[in-house]
Amino acid sequence: MVRNPRYDILFEPVRIGPVTARNRFYAVPHAAGMTNSMPHMRAKFRETKAEGGWGVVCTGYVSIHPSSDDAPLPFATLWDEDDVRSHALVSEAVHRHGALAGIELWHGGGSVMNRASRTAPLSPSGTSWMATHVNFMGNQRPRAMDAHDIAALLRWQAEAARRARRAGFDIVYVYAGMGYLPYEFLLPEWNQRTDAYGGSLRNRVRIVRELLEVTREAVGERCAVALRISLEELRARPSEVAPSEAHELVGLLADLPDLWDVKLDSSPTDCAPSRFSPEGSHEPIVEFVKKLTRRPVVGVGRFTSPDAMVGQIRRGVLDLIGAARPSIADPFLPRKIDEGREQDIRECIGCNICISSWHDSVPVRCTQNPTIGEEWRRGWHPERIPPAGSTSSILVVGAGPAGLECALSLGRRGYEVSVAEAADEIGGRLRFETRLPGLAAWGRVLDWRRAQLERLPNVSIYRGNRLTAEEILELGNTHVVIATGARWARLLYSALEIPAGRLEGPGIFTPDDVAEGARIEGPVAVYDFDNYYMGSVLAEHLARSGQRVAYVTPAGHASAWAIMSNEQPQIHRALFSAGVALHTLSRVTAFAPGELTLTGQFTDTTTRIPCRSLVIVGARFASDALHQSLAAQPEELTAAGIRSVSRIGDALAPGAIVHAVYSGHRYARELDADPATLGFRRDAPLARHTTPAAASRAARGDLERLT
Repeated sequence: MVRNPRYDILFEPVRIGPVTARNRFYAVPHAAGMTNSMPHMRAKFRETKAEGGWGVVCTGYVSIHPSSDDAPLPFATLWDEDDVRSHALVSEAVHRHGALAGIELWHGGGSVMNRASRTAPLSPSGTSWMATHVNFMGNQRPRAMDAHDIAALLRWQAEAARRARRAGFDIVYVYAGMGYLPYEFLLPEWNQRTDAYGGSLRNRVRIVRELLEVTREAVGERCAVALRISLEELRARPSEVAPSEAHELVGLLADLPDLWDVKLDSSPTDCAPSRFSPEGSHEPIVEFVKKLTRRPVVGVGRFTSPDAMVGQIRRGVLDLIGAARPSIADPFLPRKIDEGREQDIRECIGCNICISSWHDSVPVRCTQNPTIGEEWRRGWHPERIPPAGSTSSILVVGAGPAGLECALSLGRRGYEVSVAEAADEIGGRLRFETRLPGLAAWGRVLDWRRAQLERLPNVSIYRGNRLTAEEILELGNTHVVIATGARWARLLYSALEIPAGRLEGPGIFTPDDVAEGARIEGPVAVYDFDNYYMGSVLAEHLARSGQRVAYVTPAGHASAWAIMSNEQPQIHRALFSAGVALHTLSRVTAFAPGELTLTGQFTDTTTRIPCRSLVIVGARFASDALHQSLAAQPEELTAAGIRSVSRIGDALAPGAIVHAVYSGHRYARELDADPATLGFRRDAPLARHTTPAAASRAARGDLERLT
């Protein structure tokens, strides 16, 4: 196919200082859970984006010195020559496909705890980030930086920049955003200094200017120097000489960097979930930057629509279309636009499972793209899959996320696939969940797979077809895959933090009942110990339908796990806006229509609230009766020519949609595969070249600089 001419502008080259990006697609720096301990996984992950057509592909955050230690969160380092060799794998891999390689040099300052290095953190005035998220909590407070520390910071940046140049990178970053050290100098809450680095904005921005200057001196004419900066908070602060302090800052530094990479200040706003923020949500904050600089500007906004991308360019908002999450969901997004295959783009749904993987300190995961993070260790490619290993025919029972992904991947391999769905429409849990407040974008999981399946003549879908074990035995398939999902249970929650004690009777419901149209009479209590999105989104849904709703949870926050996916702050605001009453640290211990009894999670105190309907959002169990029935008939299976009966997705083990999609994809990849290939390769750091004596001298030098 031929590229649509209206997207030609996206494929124009862009000059960035001494280097040129081949197009306007820019895979911005983002964490991916792959540190120097996984150098081959990291390189292949970034290489896949370059292969997919991104003009620039950047690393995640890379520490410039042991005083910037984010452990146990997965961060990379560029502290010595061994790190240079490790990162060179990335630049070489990216260059193989004609893309530029960028590296985000980083010092966390007072936002890190230096748990592993046990070095006192640094901050402009000794102020620390007193986070409420346990992953960022710590007891070690920073010390205020003196003139020697500032000189050391500039030296560390310059040394890291020289290492980055030796590692082969084309774009080297100064990172002044997201609460990290250079950003800390910009805000008076962090910076209470009275010297040349504090007070006026001109003084507060001095450290950023000097970091840019030493970086440029270090890399010479070979590399571009980029400034990544958060502007949300500064945009809201008045300036005496400009419309805001953000405007003033950009004016002060206008043409000093070769590239402006502009973003927001906190992860929940910068990487806002689709449940609360639309595509292009950054524009109101960053739209002014291009008016104040002659340098190219890159920004993000969960862009998946090529028309939205073109709009950003033509309206003068951005020069380069930045992406983190969309480049994870579809590393081949640019190539698909270039080849006139926009309909094949696997669009990001904005669920932020990718972000949760960083909080979990594991390689990146994606609901839409089950191959992400598996490029090297399993050899999975997002666009290529091995051909069928036999002439087997496969029956997939259930057309939810797992069944659809399984059928699609098997169909692409060339197998004859039949999908039997009991309901009149495919989609499984997505049919209901995408109708809940803010979750419409999650429908892309279904829409993309449905559209791709419609183009495969070897895959047939039979709707309204609830099969029995006996009927399956008569169909003549070689393999049977059970993807019948899971059901919510009417269980309570014990003081041991285990679902226990079934609660039955009138007025007691689960999300399945709500999905099936049960009449819910108010006042309603939603009892949530699932801790992800379902409890809070059902509470909001019921409240906005006119019911009086209370939200009850044994956790300390609504949707407690959603702190991992950047949703928790917005969830609390949404519940407040909908008028939902919150009862945290509380367990349901009794219910009679009209009254609900709550007991403190850590105390014996009781509270009674009015309640006619109780919706329990807690435990889920696999709907695997069909699998059990088939498994109990081994002789009949053999006689019918059925070689295997397998479960995938929630029918195997209930989880989030990401787990279901991955499960379906993995089954499809591994069918008829050589058993010797079914494991995954274990990555390891590159062998160190530093001698023990040299390492000891370097460690002593670092310690002396910090004390």
